[in-house]
Amino acid sequence: MITTVLVANRGEIACRIARTCAELGIRTVAVHSDADAGALHTRVADTGVRLPGATPAETYLRGDLVVKAALAAGADAVHPGYGFLSENPGFARAVQDAGLTWIGPPPRAIEAMASKTRAKELMGIAPLAADDVTEADLPVLVKAAAGGGGRGMRIVRRLADLRAALEAARAEAASAFGDGEVFVEPYIEDGRHVEVQILADTHGTVWTLGTRDCSLQRRHQKVVEEAPAPGLTSKLTERLHRLAERAARSVSYVGAGTVEFLVAGDQAHFLEMNTRLQVEHPVTEAVFGLDLVAEQIRVAEGHALPTTPPRARGHAVEARLYAEDPAHDWAPQTGTLHRLTVPHGVRLDTGYTDGDTIGVHYDPMLAKIVTHAPTRAEAIRKLAGALTAAEIHGPVTNRDLLVRSLRHDEFTTGRMDTGFYDRHLTDLTAPTPDPYAPLAAALADAHGRSRFGAWRNVPSQPQTKRYAMAGEEHEARYQHTRQGLTADGVRVVHTDARTVVLDVDGVERRYTVSAYGDEIHVNTTRLTALPRFPDPTIQLAPGSLLAPMPGTVVRIAEDLKPGSPVQAGQPLIWLEAMKMQHRITAPVTGTLGALPVTPGQQVEMGALLAVVEPDAL
Repeated sequence: MITTVLVANRGEIACRIARTCAELGIRTVAVHSDADAGALHTRVADTGVRLPGATPAETYLRGDLVVKAALAAGADAVHPGYGFLSENPGFARAVQDAGLTWIGPPPRAIEAMASKTRAKELMGIAPLAADDVTEADLPVLVKAAAGGGGRGMRIVRRLADLRAALEAARAEAASAFGDGEVFVEPYIEDGRHVEVQILADTHGTVWTLGTRDCSLQRRHQKVVEEAPAPGLTSKLTERLHRLAERAARSVSYVGAGTVEFLVAGDQAHFLEMNTRLQVEHPVTEAVFGLDLVAEQIRVAEGHALPTTPPRARGHAVEARLYAEDPAHDWAPQTGTLHRLTVPHGVRLDTGYTDGDTIGVHYDPMLAKIVTHAPTRAEAIRKLAGALTAAEIHGPVTNRDLLVRSLRHDEFTTGRMDTGFYDRHLTDLTAPTPDPYAPLAAALADAHGRSRFGAWRNVPSQPQTKRYAMAGEEHEARYQHTRQGLTADGVRVVHTDARTVVLDVDGVERRYTVSAYGDEIHVNTTRLTALPRFPDPTIQLAPGSLLAPMPGTVVRIAEDLKPGSPVQAGQPLIWLEAMKMQHRITAPVTGTLGALPVTPGQQVEMGALLAVVEPDAL
């Protein structure tokens, strides 16, 4: 019987595994990089072990150090979570060779399925050779053979772009998974991403636990997931279940896994089998009333599953909350997460707590928020409401995008596909700031000052405060009169340091205000307080390209140097942050005036990367 589990992972999945272990009376051991010292997953575990590494991202890929940590801490089992080493058969064997219980599928099954190219061959599907791609094959998708999470993936629509896409995908895959192998497959524009959760024991039982739809994706990484997948015929669902069970039995699979498909009409195309727990497993847990981590542990201990799985009930939807700016090429955000709370009755899986720092080394996902209800419509409404009511104070997030996506007609009617954000991102990210948020912030800030003290016979002069909101500057004006506080005809019903109530055309609007220095959060709106007078010394040369996030310069375009001619849209610099590569492109056609960075250089957000001087008109 397992007594102590080392969790070979970090963040929300490590916390989620620790939670189940605690409920089962099992001790947990956390491992951490230097960047993660004091992170939430180290605090919820019973003990922790520091892992040395050349870089924070590489730390969790050192299987030898993880096994050594497990033995040193007295663990008798290892759970890999997802990502990192979870689909590494060599690591699984090392765990078993050390006399530890591996809470996962047999290494031979991982070996057969973890490589997407070998998995397709096992299922009778031949991958497309990169050298054989022609114009007729386009568009195609370049994918990492190992790992997942959208890393090492590129859509190619022009044959001339294939070589660069292969190079970028290989580099990203090698950085994220320690394996730079990539392959090419046809890209289906309007397909739906549908998957089947499986759970198998060592006694020959294989469960197929319904379906999940994960079609809402950005950069090939899932954003919203739900169970069951809406709109599938019973015939198609049965076929997906048969294919998933066939994949599992073909490799004598044991444990939890997921078989993924691209569905177009009534056709299902096998994508891959993930030989691990998926990020989106909570929606299946909600619908089937299961704890999949607990089931993984029981299977690893040799227990048999019941002949049939529990009956599915209701519908569940999950949204991934990211520290990123969808309106600016999904740029990852860093900084302090001051507060993260969701309404009661909503599941929150996170690796952060109030006051934690969101760094540059790992995926920018802050949390998964999950709702369950009797019907799909009720689950969607509940999740959209929970996200709106959540307190998320810190860097910019995708919260507004999630709410709008959940309420979009294409999603609510189940007509979405993987091209959803390609079609709708501009509309979904159009700024719609609350025009009264700056006023609420100003009134809360001014509460208690002398001018709001005793009533005065002579009205005070109008007061003004400036804020940045949704990329624009806004002024808030208010005045103390004999009738009380007024602001451009808006009556102030109540104000204190945390709450402001405004009467707008006879309707009372309530605002909750939280201030963290110059960073202000008014309900769901994020503002930055601006100085009364702008600093005239802060100037940048026209055409300056600034780092959109902290990161590492991993590549500079070949032969690029000051004086080089550049074309509008031409990639100049590749910046790696949060395990993804981001291209910095020329904003205009012109000449490179300055290039102050070099490959390998660490840069902070806002650092000058290059200057492009536009051609004279």
